[in-house]
Amino acid sequence: MTGRTPRLSRLRRAVPESRAARPVEARGARPRRRGTQPKVVALGGGMGLSASLAALRRITGDLTAVVTVADDGGSSGRLRDELGVLPPGDLRKALAALCGDDDWGQTWSRVIQHRFHSKGDLHDHAVGNLLIVALWEQLGDHVQALDLVGKLLGAHGRVLPMSAVPLELQALVKGHDPDQPEAVDTVRGQANVALTPGEVQSVHVVPSDPPAVPEAVAAVRDADWVVLGPGSWFSSVIPHLLVPELLDALTETKARRVLSLNLAPQPGETEGFSPQRHLEVLGRHAPKLALDVVLADEAAVPDRDVLTEAAKRLGAAVELAPVARPDGTPRHDPELLAAAYDRIFRMHGRIGPWR
Repeated sequence: MTGRTPRLSRLRRAVPESRAARPVEARGARPRRRGTQPKVVALGGGMGLSASLAALRRITGDLTAVVTVADDGGSSGRLRDELGVLPPGDLRKALAALCGDDDWGQTWSRVIQHRFHSKGDLHDHAVGNLLIVALWEQLGDHVQALDLVGKLLGAHGRVLPMSAVPLELQALVKGHDPDQPEAVDTVRGQANVALTPGEVQSVHVVPSDPPAVPEAVAAVRDADWVVLGPGSWFSSVIPHLLVPELLDALTETKARRVLSLNLAPQPGETEGFSPQRHLEVLGRHAPKLALDVVLADEAAVPDRDVLTEAAKRLGAAVELAPVARPDGTPRHDPELLAAAYDRIFRMHGRIGPWR
């Protein structure tokens, strides 16, 4: 990447640390004393990670998002193809989710999520994608650029890419071609994997041994809690387990690990999956990874006993809680999810002040 310019170096120093106020406590949660907040790292991508971050920022001020970099569709895919950069879209969504609820935070959240609509080359590009890529080119450093955007937005946390290189997601899919329902084909690209009409059997990334971002590895190793999911199972959640250094950190960290399940199967990727099958698939991709807690919405679990047995095989207990939006849509409610995370951290975490 290009070297840092003096103008951008001055700008990076000039941006205030954070305009965001202290994180709002989860509904019904007891207030924490200063200095006793858990260090939390959330892994994922897309709207699932955004939901988790919108909840977690309400209960801790020490929050890091580690984001997948395999997206190859839309604005991100075009920038990736044209400039050879990491796909910025999921990173942008994570930053938007960490914006505060005040006017500053909500204004910037809308700005970076804004997409241009035209008949020209700018059509469907998101403002935040262009901003992130511009800072990557100016500063020559992925992490410093994302930190700078976070400061500008007043983000309640830090956003890091999981790998220093863009990844291609590949999947073995049974029945990808409807005319050959028993055939197993290799489907390339996150966008294609997410939309396949077939049954995804496994995924891997290219390159097969991608370098992890050191700051992401360090954050996982130093965390009190690591949160994995919710999100697109094969294209946003499991890819973190395919980066060797990151998987080693997840396996060896002293942090407790919570897996947050989706509210419903995803058309294409996990069509027809039961909650326990999500666990089985994850276990096949990372057989040495143990979990502490599996969080699921109580209305999305038809058989708690079967899910409990599947969770036990990963070393985890099951926590059921109402975390869906009251309107019936399969989307997480930030306050309800925050309350669930807060209860898990208190019930399953360390006794006494954090750290």
